[in-house]
Amino acid sequence: MKIVWNNFKELLINAYQNLGLAWWVEVKTQTPNCTYYFGPFLSSADAKVAIKGYVEDLEQEGAQGISIDIKRCKPSVLTIADDLGEWIDRKVKPVFSGQI
Repeated sequence: MKIVWNNFKELLINAYQNLGLAWWVEVKTQTPNCTYYFGPFLSSADAKVAIKGYVEDLEQEGAQGISIDIKRCKPSVLTIADDLGEWIDRKVKPVFSGQI
């Protein structure tokens, strides 16, 4: 039953993303000066649950001055590295891949 729910949830997330209604976690760091988008999520509550892992990963990589915003958006670029003057496009993965 869990697999059926996950498949249905993934379909909903894709539909929300196509409509620009999906929730994303926007993480900004001062050092390095970057903006990261993590998602998409079906709800803001789902996004909030994932924040801790993203922040821990960034802290382990030495990021400082971390601020977080959860919002509905449709980012075209998932990582913006302002310090380097480049935009890095990561592949979008389903929110729950690897979490089963």
